[in-house]
Formats: sequence, structure tokens, C-alpha cells
Amino acid sequence: MAKALFITGTGTDVGKTYITGLILKKLKENGLSAAYYKAAMSGNLRRPDGGLIPGDACHVKKVSGISQPLADMCPYIYEAAVSPHLASRLEGNPVRMEVVRQGFHKLCAQYEYITMEGSGGILCPLCYDEAKIQLTNIIQELSLSCLIVADAGLGTINNVVLTAEYMRARKIPIAGILFNHFHPGNVMEEDNLRMCESLTGLKVLACVKEGDTDLAMDVQKLISLYQES
Repeated sequence: MAKALFITGTGTDVGKTYITGLILKKLKENGLSAAYYKAAMSGNLRRPDGGLIPGDACHVKKVSGISQPLADMCPYIYEAAVSPHLASRLEGNPVRMEVVRQGFHKLCAQYEYITMEGSGGILCPLCYDEAKIQLTNIIQELSLSCLIVADAGLGTINNVVLTAEYMRARKIPIAGILFNHFHPGNVMEEDNLRMCESLTGLKVLACVKEGDTDLAMDVQKLISLYQES
């Protein structure tokens, strides 16, 4: 049976896609059957033929080297660089839970490890008109465990603790925290790490520096974060 992990962030542009690419790269390099999935992707460019380029999926595919077809990576792709609920209001094609679920289960039948990336922070609404669908609804529907990606810099204590508490209030399991944009030896960032662990009771499982091309985490530790779906 396939196992899956959901990658959420403390906000937009904390580096979820970058981190997800490194996670998939680690899995592939260790001979594991791995796939990427994202329910909705905003802020994409158009090809000359008018079709949308799934930017995040393209990045993950390039970094990781996985052979998974782009068409299977994301069912909803929008051009506007706004929350998916607003993008679909502007462009049409609103997110439907059954479509997201079907795409996910299709991957579960083909791959061993599914890494699903969220859109924005944990409160990001995917649909708010035809239906009320937020990331937490997707996570609960697919019974996923989560990894929180956070920027290592100023403000992260507040962002990490609020994200963790919001998720716990909804009984969403959290596997741990991963710091991005980390500078070893930086007094504030080292303290942010300790404070986030102390205030949440969660472990910072790895720290990623600018330009890192490898995730500094043992592959056995990484795959232990994935749960059966």
C-alpha cells in the first residue's frame, strides 16, 4: 500500500516547492518509487499554444529527476498569482474534492511514496463559492500526516506555533518541522529552532541552506514520516 506525506508551510514563499523537490530527489536517489501531487497551483505562465505550465510541478520534476508525467501531478492549474479560490473565481474550473481524491488515489496505485504539497499556508482556501474546501479538508479527506516548512528567519516562532496549534485543533497529525533559508551559526535562527521545538513539542528534522541540492536527512528517517493512505 502507498504511503503519503503532506507538505504545508507557515505561509506563502517559505520554500515548500524547493523543499519538496529535495524530498523527492532523496527518495528517488535511494531507489524508491516516488510521486508528487498538488491539488491546485496558482501563478503559472502560459505556453505559446495557450496552455498553462505547472511551474511548481516542473521544478520538482527537474530537481528530483522523477519520471512521473506532469499531467498526473496537479488537477487544477491557474494563471493568476492569487489563492486558488480566487483564481478559480476569475478563471473558472473550481476545485472539486472528488477530482483531487481521484487523482491522489490514482498515484497511490502506481507509486510507493506520494509527497503532496499544499498551496500557501495551512489556511489557504482552495474553493469558497461552489463548495468550501480548505487545505485542512484535503488533508483530512486523504488521511495525511504533515510536515511544516518554515523560514528560519525573523517571525518564524509566531508562524510555526500558530500553524501547529491550528492543525492540532483540527486533529491533523504533524510529523515535524523543516527550516528553510537556514544560516548555521546565526544566533537568532539557532534560537528560533530551539524555541519552535520547545513551544510546539515538535522536532526540527532538518535545516536547508540557500542553494542546497540535497536534504540533510537520513532516508530511513524521511520515509518514516510517511503514513499509509
